[in-house]
Amino acid sequence: MKKVILSVAVIAALGFTSCKNETKKETGTTTTGVSKDMAMTDLSFGVRGNCGMCKNTIEKAANGVDGVASANWDVDKKKIDVSFDDTKTDAMAIHKAIAASGYDTEKVAGSEEAYKDLPGCCKYDHEMMMNQSGEMKSEDHSNHDN
Repeated sequence: MKKVILSVAVIAALGFTSCKNETKKETGTTTTGVSKDMAMTDLSFGVRGNCGMCKNTIEKAANGVDGVASANWDVDKKKIDVSFDDTKTDAMAIHKAIAASGYDTEKVAGSEEAYKDLPGCCKYDHEMMMNQSGEMKSEDHSNHDN
């Protein structure tokens, strides 16, 4: 009989504890979501690069900056769109992170050391146009194929 009462007490304690933790977790998530939405900033700027491997490296560098929510680099336009929390970082920190991975941005030249370590297909022309409009896309793409 003691084992039955002890088992019921343990099960009841676990039930109350798990319900209590779920409530706290849900409240915390809601609060952070609201504050995160309030401070988001969207930014677009040019980044030199050539291919899908460049895209992965550039986006990984931008997303590695604390406060960056998303980064999407357009291979044809040589432009990145970044969404970030401006209370945690700023645009220059994102430019510097991308440059440290070996890629030139509109404001910061890429690290020569990192550039040397890029795969052959990622070694871009340091004079290439960045942040292009859609009209230049076909001309830019034909240069990439040569």
